[in-house]
Amino acid sequence: MPDVPLVPSTLLDAAAARFRLLGDPTRLRLLRALYDADERTVQELASDTGQSHANTSKHLRQLAEAGVVAGRRDGLHVHYRITDPTLRALCDLVCDALTDEEDGPAS
Repeated sequence: MPDVPLVPSTLLDAAAARFRLLGDPTRLRLLRALYDADERTVQELASDTGQSHANTSKHLRQLAEAGVVAGRRDGLHVHYRITDPTLRALCDLVCDALTDEEDGPAS
């Protein structure tokens, strides 16, 4: 058994909240669109992801409250960008594992 637990007891609730936040396909689509363009308005993200403006705003608000994205107001528009520096590594890790599962065991 390793000396360090998989998730320390002091971080269980926060880790579960982060996994719930990233467990929604709409939020993952929004994050992918932000990675592709660095910064996008709510309107652009709604168009990019095929979501309504209201639904896009709701999901961006959840991501912002969790500190994953931040918005910058410019007149009538808010431009969002990713602010969590760990997000890319986490997504790469999960996607690599899923790709390996799809490819099956090595012969």
